[in-house]
Amino acid sequence: MCPVLGHLDDMEHRIQALYEQFGGPLLRHVRKTTGNDLQWAEDVVQETMVRAWRHSDRLQWEPGLVWAWLLTVARRIVIDGRRRKSARPHEVEPPEVDTVAVSDGCDRALSAIVVADALRSLSQEHREVIEQTYLRDRTISEAAEILGIPPGTVKSRLYYGIRALRGLLRDKGVAG
Repeated sequence: MCPVLGHLDDMEHRIQALYEQFGGPLLRHVRKTTGNDLQWAEDVVQETMVRAWRHSDRLQWEPGLVWAWLLTVARRIVIDGRRRKSARPHEVEPPEVDTVAVSDGCDRALSAIVVADALRSLSQEHREVIEQTYLRDRTISEAAEILGIPPGTVKSRLYYGIRALRGLLRDKGVAG
């Protein structure tokens, strides 16, 4: 029998003792299940304690049984919260009619032109490995076979080619 919980007759004192004994460990446990969301975890612990108070006449006040009951209730509250969040669409403000952007493909075309221009600025070796791996979606081994060079050379050229391409795009104000 729990030394704190077993000797209290008044239910409010029992719930207070329950919170003092199990509140901290329960919060630590619930934070793990809520993705370390402290606010949500605190809400879950509070709701768990409220349910313990509501069902106090039916609880078995042995520490192991109370702890198991608290964990079960908290887990179910977290599951219900996740279900509620996934079932409900996120609320957003309706956009202003004047600010709605209509995609006409210009941005994509412009980006393609800038990237193509930057690719032309690279050395032929770097351009070839980027073209084989990224643009033609080939593996390092496949690119090595097509280009007639070892896979390690493809990796090295790809690394330095992407690095150079990133620098060129940054200079043009396209990449961050």
